[in-house]
Amino acid sequence: MDKSWMEADRRSLVYEEGVEMFLKFAASNASNPKFLLCPCSKCGSTKKKTVKTIRDHLYFNGFNQSYKNWIWHGQPPRSSCPSPSINVETRQESQFVSETVDMYEAACDEFGGDLDEFYKFVEDADQELYEGCHKHTKLSTLVSLYNKKAKYGWSDISFSDLLVTIADLLPSGNVLPSSLYEAKKTLSSLGMDYVKIHACPNDCILYRNEYDDATNCPKCGVSRWKVTKDLKEKKGVSAKVLWYFPPIPRFKRMFRSHETAKDLTWHDDERVNDGKMRHPADSPCWRLVDHKWPDFASEPRNLRLALSADGINPHNSLSSRYSCWPVILVTYNLPPSLCMKRKFMMLTLLIPGPKQPGNNIDVYLAPLIDDLKLLWKGIDGVYDAYREETFTIKAVLLWTINDFPAYGNLSGCTVKGYKACPICGDQTYAIRLSHGNKMSYGGHRKFLPRYHPYRRQRKAFNNKQEFGYAPTP
Repeated sequence: MDKSWMEADRRSLVYEEGVEMFLKFAASNASNPKFLLCPCSKCGSTKKKTVKTIRDHLYFNGFNQSYKNWIWHGQPPRSSCPSPSINVETRQESQFVSETVDMYEAACDEFGGDLDEFYKFVEDADQELYEGCHKHTKLSTLVSLYNKKAKYGWSDISFSDLLVTIADLLPSGNVLPSSLYEAKKTLSSLGMDYVKIHACPNDCILYRNEYDDATNCPKCGVSRWKVTKDLKEKKGVSAKVLWYFPPIPRFKRMFRSHETAKDLTWHDDERVNDGKMRHPADSPCWRLVDHKWPDFASEPRNLRLALSADGINPHNSLSSRYSCWPVILVTYNLPPSLCMKRKFMMLTLLIPGPKQPGNNIDVYLAPLIDDLKLLWKGIDGVYDAYREETFTIKAVLLWTINDFPAYGNLSGCTVKGYKACPICGDQTYAIRLSHGNKMSYGGHRKFLPRYHPYRRQRKAFNNKQEFGYAPTP
């Protein structure tokens, strides 16, 4: 099937004939010929439109150039499963088969190799909520409702009751699930899985790797299981659970998007390099990585990351009795307008309370550190939708973002007492106030120029002149 018309001038007869051929082909394979997925460069086969609207979009916006295989409009994929009969006598059709296999295998790889799960995802994404409903699909409705459940804190029971009520209000034959369990089975096809890892209540270990089958902490001896008020263990119910959201599958998905894959090389393709600092790529830290590891720097798709961690109170209370710690990864390959957008800030760990992990935060960071080590070595077979090729992705952690107490937990530095300054160290100027019994940090005049008048003043400061030099970090 010749698709060269997709790149032709939109004012040409070739493009016009190609558009009409596509619309005829898509309508003949659609369950509802009146409403089709629009493949224009803006809609990207995610929105259903009328044939007339799609025709206008294809002339105004152009055909999505990355959509080489029309699997959403009737062209079947091929793999090791029973394959449809395809005539491969011509060179163009042979090329189509090869492209289809590559795209299908990439999709199967994204869904963990489970072909049934991939087909289920496609089916739910395209299935109307009820017959004649062209605005909402089963998947879009569930995603919208589940987002509201998370936003407003609905309980599982109330959410299940709500699904039943909405299903009763909708026309008969609707496909809305009747329980939270069925809704989660549908949403699980999105592939954004998480891992629940049991932890010692005293933050000693995670029950993983060599401790996977342990029932008591080998360091403090506390039981792995929750203890009831009458001091009985509830087997199978962990006393503390770490929620881990693996970042590697999400990094792969970022490159599956044509637009995002293009944005992830903005720092190399479009950044203005004029010596002014407008982006983390202009920082000395970025240049240091380029200098020390030129092989890493030679691939602009390799990711530069930051890790942010801090405690929050999830119960909307000013009390500090409960501290939950989210750990977030930020991707700096993107343009400045996207770097700090919520969409690209990945929650990777959710460390439960009620108390903060303190210096034991390294115990909870272990799964993430393992994945970051894998990313440093390289992950093969990542598909780039913008360049239409697979490559090996690598990532480096540039720095962490946190307040001063969290900095002490993450780095192991002292952040209180007589040597609280991580720059001055042993030369920290610190005194304990005799009446307030608190530490006071002064001695800032040593950072002034050698002959600054403030160095000679006594009464305005501590009744002493300052002759010291600024400490070397």
